Amino acid sequence: MALRRTFRVTLALSPLLVAMACVPQNNEPKAGNKTAASGLSAPAISTGGAVTDVTTPQPRTATYSCADGGRMTIENLGTSVRVLGSDGTSEDLLASPANQNSRYEQAHDAIVIDGREALVMKAGSTPVTCKR
Repeated sequence: MALRRTFRVTLALSPLLVAMACVPQNNEPKAGNKTAASGLSAPAISTGGAVTDVTTPQPRTATYSCADGGRMTIENLGTSVRVLGSDGTSEDLLASPANQNSRYEQAHDAIVIDGREALVMKAGSTPVTCKR
């Protein structure tokens, strides 16, 4: 009889235990869940000791110095960017995915902008970090 009661209690409590495991134990939302609509500030990202606020918009035009000695100018066009190389070449990269403003790509080339840094990836080359 006791074994039967223990089994029934265990069956009754197991959904409750599962539900408790899925709910955070404090009231603070996780960093990815903070939104302006909820009245909370956007998270800050730490980049090697410096803290970058992700809500800071990128400037319309910015010049970057790259680790390989090159320079480039990125013109922010909203849903795309135009990259002007120091050699005079120009390339337009579209936002990928379309609803964001930090990752841009075209064919096999891509740029990820994070605060004052940009990671430039070109097909067949090692990625290069550039800073404003």
